[in-house]
Amino acid sequence: MNDAFIYCPRCGAPLAEGFAFGRARRLCRYCGFIAFRDPKVAVGGLISDGGRILLVRRGSSPGLGLWALPAGYMDNDEMPEGALLREMREETGLSVQPLRLEGIVPLAGWREMRGILLIYRCRLLAADHSPGSEQVPAAADDVTEARWFTPGEVPWAEIAFESTADLVRKWAAELVGGAG
Repeated sequence: MNDAFIYCPRCGAPLAEGFAFGRARRLCRYCGFIAFRDPKVAVGGLISDGGRILLVRRGSSPGLGLWALPAGYMDNDEMPEGALLREMREETGLSVQPLRLEGIVPLAGWREMRGILLIYRCRLLAADHSPGSEQVPAAADDVTEARWFTPGEVPWAEIAFESTADLVRKWAAELVGGAG
């Protein structure tokens, strides 16, 4: 077990391997502290605009330089939809409205299961309330490019994660079938 805690954060004693709540965990035999391994939670947006979907080129690992859905980690004081709105603005400059939870997938690119990614289907909001107003994606944060793709333009060989490819395939199939 490879945990961040070696010493107890409460009393400073060395942690030891033990069994608590049905699993092997790091425990303090002096004060009773249990080091729980909490998963990381990230949120991502499947943003479509008519017959186009937004993909971003990743500026960090895993998947450096490849295309993915815009996504990022939740902070501990956020609920998923609030984190989604923040991450979409940070990475693309776009304002979106979450429509529904599209799926929950493992965080990709890591050797061990470290967390989950909540993917939301999103609707692009107009830049303002006047007719014809349109938002233009602008890459920022850990994204180097943000671009709209039609189903025929999706760069399948450059998709970073299988979960992204699966979600984009589902979106494209819905588009052809008239459901999305």
